[in-house]
Amino acid sequence: MADATDPAAGTKPRRIVSSAHLVSDKAAELSEFEFGLIIGYHAFSRWMVRCMAAAGYPELSPLDVLVLHSVNHRDRDKRLADVCFTLNVEDTHLVSYSLKKLAASELVSREKRGKEAWFKTTDKGRAACDAYRQVREECLVESFQTMGLDTKAIGELAGKLRALSGLYGQAARAATVL
Repeated sequence: MADATDPAAGTKPRRIVSSAHLVSDKAAELSEFEFGLIIGYHAFSRWMVRCMAAAGYPELSPLDVLVLHSVNHRDRDKRLADVCFTLNVEDTHLVSYSLKKLAASELVSREKRGKEAWFKTTDKGRAACDAYRQVREECLVESFQTMGLDTKAIGELAGKLRALSGLYGQAARAATVL
């Protein structure tokens, strides 16, 4: 929803936000950023599910896809805590459920070492990740390249997004003590 003010009339600049009542005079850009996150998150979630479906695995949720790729990352075994930390997920039960689902689909395997379970992708899981990558190259990367966007600017934007996610994480912790 856009704020209907007119910058030419000397009033507040026009902002594209989802909740005008949350826009702060101190940092209106945060509301614009949050709206971008909202629509970006949902578009990215749809993309992951549809890309994985095109790769042959239509039953996976966005979190399942993220967990699978995280476990596959650098071909190293991961613990539940490792995956949660990498994905910045506090609710370990959500990632645990995804790992159980991926294990039931034979995309990851579980090995008990001492008191902890370690996960790694199976051959089938690695093949699923490779198929996802092929679909990603064809449907996303090629389109990205034709847009002519400044790849350095995209990298800088990614760094700013990580920094802002830290700010939101800190704010979330502060909100728990209010």
